[in-house]
Amino acid sequence: MAEPQADPVIVAARRTPIGVRGRSLAGLEVADLATAVIRAAHADAEVALGRGVDVADVVLGNCMGPGGNPARVAALQAGLGVHVPGSTVDRQCGSGLAAIIDAANGVRVDGRARIAGGAESASTAPVRSRDGVAYRQAPFAPEGFGDPDMLAAAEAVAAYDVITRERQDAHAARSHARALAARDAGRFAAEVVELGGIRDDDGIGVRPSVLPRLNPLFAGGTVTPGSATRVSDGAAAVLIAAGAAGTGRGLAIRAQAIVGCDPALPGIGAAPAVQAALGSLGLGVGDVQAFEVVEAFAAQSLAVLSRIGIDDDDDPRVCADGGALALGHPWGASAAVAVVRLFSRLVRQPARGSLGVAAASVGGGLGVALVVESV
Repeated sequence: MAEPQADPVIVAARRTPIGVRGRSLAGLEVADLATAVIRAAHADAEVALGRGVDVADVVLGNCMGPGGNPARVAALQAGLGVHVPGSTVDRQCGSGLAAIIDAANGVRVDGRARIAGGAESASTAPVRSRDGVAYRQAPFAPEGFGDPDMLAAAEAVAAYDVITRERQDAHAARSHARALAARDAGRFAAEVVELGGIRDDDGIGVRPSVLPRLNPLFAGGTVTPGSATRVSDGAAAVLIAAGAAGTGRGLAIRAQAIVGCDPALPGIGAAPAVQAALGSLGLGVGDVQAFEVVEAFAAQSLAVLSRIGIDDDDDPRVCADGGALALGHPWGASAAVAVVRLFSRLVRQPARGSLGVAAASVGGGLGVALVVESV
């Protein structure tokens, strides 16, 4: 029997700036966004490994794009060669992380490097129609199951967990403050690929004084535009190499989990996924130095953190440089952005710790989580 492969290692990780839909990145198609980060991650990996890197596959998450396998289009456009195939994954908001898991499993099997991540252009996403009636979101669950849209799901979890408007506003304000501090300190500089002169995420910086003045999205509700992330454009990609091919600098992929939960409360899905991934290693949240949990909504983020045992709303381990509430939420890319952020926190800034978790809750009642360790 063959010897088991060493854990795959993320040796490079890059993202685009994240632009609010219709703003800074609105002129770029999803494949253009993906191409930029694929090229950058590939070039970074060749520098890190000190040799050329032949890529076996490109796996990208995408939710609302044009179809036609954008991963293949971007792989060709990035100049990787016609021999490099491509696969596009749809697990909605967890797509980018699911793509990274799929690619890592491929590296475990054959030892060949892969590029993975996610890309989304909400600005150019087509509007679908059925019998001439336009719609954007396909059903996430069949008849007989709860299938709320994401705004309604956030309001439902806020009510279910009794998460007040004040806590949600404070969580959003903290995300913006942390992201603004990180940007001003240059902590995003090494991870961001400049696009047409654009280097900054354009949604950062909502003033705390504004948040209490915003009207709830539902009558009598607690979720507001300020405690909900902005729909955005962006992409992120990592290059994953076999463990033995690393140079001692990267993130080893230690564990993963993809789970289901009640479709009526999809916002909590990240919690059982994190618990399953850490549990497979015999670890708990106290062993982890860095968490990047996709903040689609403040209520959803707080509900997940409570369920995994993090009750301190100001825990410095969680989205230490701000999360999706500040940066934005490019659906298919968001969970891959979380991995890029872990790479910056644990590899580019090694004093921040060694063990990290990326996770996302997913429409339809799913959770995706990844445990990594700096090596």
